[in-house]
Amino acid sequence: MAACEEDDDESLVARICERDHRAFATLVRRHTDRFYACAWRMCGNDAQAEDIVQDAFLKLWARPDAFKPDRGARFTTWFTRVVTNLAIDTMRRKKPLAAGDALDTMAAPEPDAEKLLAKREEADALENAIQALPSRQKAALNLCFYEGLSNKEAAAILGIRVKALESLLMRAKGNVRDTLARMQNRTKRYG
Repeated sequence: MAACEEDDDESLVARICERDHRAFATLVRRHTDRFYACAWRMCGNDAQAEDIVQDAFLKLWARPDAFKPDRGARFTTWFTRVVTNLAIDTMRRKKPLAAGDALDTMAAPEPDAEKLLAKREEADALENAIQALPSRQKAALNLCFYEGLSNKEAAAILGIRVKALESLLMRAKGNVRDTLARMQNRTKRYG
């Protein structure tokens, strides 16, 4: 039976276990953009995000049986954990990017001068503050706010209790708030 776009993810993974290349290609096509965005929000770098997603899909091809649908997790939840863990490992191995490097990869703003410039500066400041977070705090923010996962799902992906996740989120928000306040004070002081 040939893999097709209508097959659910779990069926595709079962076919990948049988080394079905078409099923693998379908799954990659279906989810690459989503998981690239997840990886990019973790590392803030196009090339690193591409490498992370590629490594994640290679791990899936090498060990598709690592996904256990009988444990109740959806494929996307399980694969988010794979991508998040690879991103955390990558950030630990590589030196952090200089402030603003991640922002160089963002799309150019549309023409509407002052409003767009102000929004861009706010987005840049927020992105810098998030990129400065420790990897676990960044992962927690990414999973809950960008991926839209519940605290329970995000905690499971990170392998921690819900209370620990809530603590990570609280520290992350506080660190972002503090970093933004420091940036704002510097701007006021130095113009």
